[in-house]
Amino acid sequence: QVQLVESGGGLVQTGGSLRLSCSASARILNAIEMGWYRQAPGKQRDLVAAVTSAGNPVYADSVRGRFAISRDTAKNTVYLQMINLKPEDTAVYYCKAQWSNLEVWGQGTLVTVSS
Repeated sequence: QVQLVESGGGLVQTGGSLRLSCSASARILNAIEMGWYRQAPGKQRDLVAAVTSAGNPVYADSVRGRFAISRDTAKNTVYLQMINLKPEDTAVYYCKAQWSNLEVWGQGTLVTVSS
């Protein structure tokens, strides 16, 4: 059973930075997509950033220029570097891995940005 384990969430002030990590128990080199999603209380889960198998990143408009997704295929880990955090970035952040025949979600890590 493939597992994703997120880490790096926490409480930060407005303007602060955090780096989230997502470690996979399977090789991510051939994953179609590795992504970070977030869900704020009472809202739907939305894409934050993703990286394709070719290494091409995509970002939500709300985080472009502030967040950066990267992957280390040797460590089977995906990162989300977040800078200039805002209170509206407060949410549970989930990692998702998509292979051709399998989709796996992590358990989530909470990011709280205080004003």
